[in-house]
Amino acid sequence: MSMDTEKYRKYFTDSAFWDKLSVAASKMGLKLTWYSLVLYYTMIDPATPRKAKMVILGSLGYLILPIDLIPDFLPGGHLDDLGVITAAVWQIMRSITPEIKDKATRKLYDWFPKARPEDIPEIDEQ
Repeated sequence: MSMDTEKYRKYFTDSAFWDKLSVAASKMGLKLTWYSLVLYYTMIDPATPRKAKMVILGSLGYLILPIDLIPDFLPGGHLDDLGVITAAVWQIMRSITPEIKDKATRKLYDWFPKARPEDIPEIDEQ
């Protein structure tokens, strides 16, 4: 079965992702921002399998879409995004390398300069 990631790519663009994060990272919180960065860097890694990329494209697409189950402007409005993104991280965990985590961590500190290493959730295969 061939999986064509390009047909799912219309729901996700690099610029929409970076626009969303640059505007909303502080509102989204450290955990959702961290997981989103990890997914992004996993998606652009050439070694990531297509199936994992489809999961990532769908979840990041949901994150950047303006329509949500819980509107972002409401209190707790990012809980649905967090659920989708966290589920995606767990599904593609085997594709997340230490190098990807390092890239995501460096970028996370741009938006959360006071974050400490212990604030960043662990992503370990179980």
